[in-house]
Amino acid sequence: QLEAVNIMLSAIGEMPVNSLQSGLVEAELAETILGQVSRSVQTQGWSFNRDSGVILSHNGTTGEVAIPVNALSADSVYENNGNNLIQRGQKFWDRTNLTYNIGKAVKADITYELDFTDLPSIARSYITVRAARIFQDRVVGADTLHGFQKTDEDQALIALKDSEAEMQDHNIFNNYDVFRVIDRGINGA
Repeated sequence: QLEAVNIMLSAIGEMPVNSLQSGLVEAELAETILGQVSRSVQTQGWSFNRDSGVILSHNGTTGEVAIPVNALSADSVYENNGNNLIQRGQKFWDRTNLTYNIGKAVKADITYELDFTDLPSIARSYITVRAARIFQDRVVGADTLHGFQKTDEDQALIALKDSEAEMQDHNIFNNYDVFRVIDRGINGA
C-alpha cells in the first residue's frame, strides 16, 4: 500500500514518503483516494473477492440473518424458498413479509472488500494506476498527464480483465446456447 501511495505521489512530482499516515497532506489525500478506488473496483465483484452459495445462519433469537461486515454486496440465491430477500445495511430484509426476521439460514452470493495487501498483484496494479490518474486530476489537473495516465489505466484494466477471464475458465461449450446449436448438429434436430 505504501508503494501504491508513493507511485501516486510520483504522478504529481512529489517525493515518496517512508510510511503511511505520514502527515503530508498530499500523501494523506493519496491514501484516501487509493482506498476509495480500491472499494469502487472491488464492488464490481471479481473472481478473487466473490463467493457463491455462502450459507449465512440466522440469529436464533431474532431470526435475523447478518451479512459479514466486509461484504460490499450480498445477493440471496433464488433457492431461499422464494423469499424476496435484499440487503439492507448489514442484514437481509424480507420484502415479501416486510421484516428482518427471516427465521432460517440464507444462501447468498457475496462480494467482499479485501485489504489492499490481500488483492492479487494484477488488481493492485490496476487500482494503483487508476488512483494515480484520479489523484493527479484532482491535485494538478494537467490534460497532458491525464492522457498518458488514462492510457496506462486502460492497459492495466485490459490486463486485469484478461486475468479474470483466465481465472473464470470460460469455455464456449459451457454456454447453453452453444450447446443447443452443437447438439442440434449432432442429433439432427
